[in-house]
Amino acid sequence: MTDDRLPLDDVLNAVGPRLRALRRRRGTTLGQLSELTGISVSTLSRLESGQRKPTLELLLPLARAHRVQLDELVDAPPTGDPRLHPKPVTRHGMTYLPLSRRPGGLQAFKQIIPPRFPSTDPEPRVHEGYDWFYVLSGRLRLVLGEHDLILPAGEAAEFDCRTPHWFSNPFDEPVEVLTIYGPQGERMHLRARPGAG
Repeated sequence: MTDDRLPLDDVLNAVGPRLRALRRRRGTTLGQLSELTGISVSTLSRLESGQRKPTLELLLPLARAHRVQLDELVDAPPTGDPRLHPKPVTRHGMTYLPLSRRPGGLQAFKQIIPPRFPSTDPEPRVHEGYDWFYVLSGRLRLVLGEHDLILPAGEAAEFDCRTPHWFSNPFDEPVEVLTIYGPQGERMHLRARPGAG
C-alpha cells in the first residue's frame, strides 16, 4: 500500500498560487484584500509568490475574506459532505448569510434587514453588475429609477445595477430576502463603506 499524500513542503508551496488564483477570480486587488484582512500588501504579495510560508494566522483571515473553507486553501481532500455551514456577516446594519461558497461568479445570500432600516431618505446608487432578489418574509421597499415599489413575501425583482436603485425596510418587522449578486454587486453591497453604494 502506497502513501499518496504529498510531502508537507509541496502542500505549502501550492498555497500561494492557489491564493493568487482565488483572488484574481474574485476580481480583488491586493490592496482590497489587505483592507479586508489587515494583512499588509507586501505580506500578501510574498505569500502569493511563495516567498513567505503560509501560517494559520495568515490563512484564517484569508479564508474568511474569500468566504472559503480553510481546507480549500490548502487543498485538503474532499470529505464528500456538500452541506454549507454559513456564518453571518453584518455590514452597515444588515445581516448577510452566505448560501454559496464557490469563488467568483454569482453568489447567493440570505439578507436580513431590520425594521425601519435605514431611517434615511432614499439615496439611489449605481454600480456595475446585475442583482436579483426574492422576498422570503416581510416587505421590502425598492426605489428603482422612477419606480417606488413595495414587494411583499413571494415577489422577486431583477435589474441592471446601472439603474439608480435603493432599498429599505420601512416597516415594523424584519424583512428576509434571498439575494444573488454578481461579483461587482457583491463588492458593493458587502464590502463598500457606507455611502459607497
